[in-house]
Amino acid sequence: MKNYLVILFQLIVWSGYTLVEWLSVNDRFVFKVFMFLVFSYLAIYIGKMILKSNKRTLLVTIISLLCYGVMQILLETLVPIY
Repeated sequence: MKNYLVILFQLIVWSGYTLVEWLSVNDRFVFKVFMFLVFSYLAIYIGKMILKSNKRTLLVTIISLLCYGVMQILLETLVPIY
């Protein structure tokens, strides 16, 4: 149950990352990478606080990031924004 809760919180973090990335469309690539690292740290920190295990936190974070990536690709395919 804790894994599911962490995935939900991390999906909220990744959604926040997408919003911030959308708002900073004119930023340089280096700043976008730094912003991704900050949001990744936030997601890992949330997972570590709830799960209290480095291995499970890393696994759940990778799974949530993959799920979010798949959802982003599906939404861009089904609802293209021009």
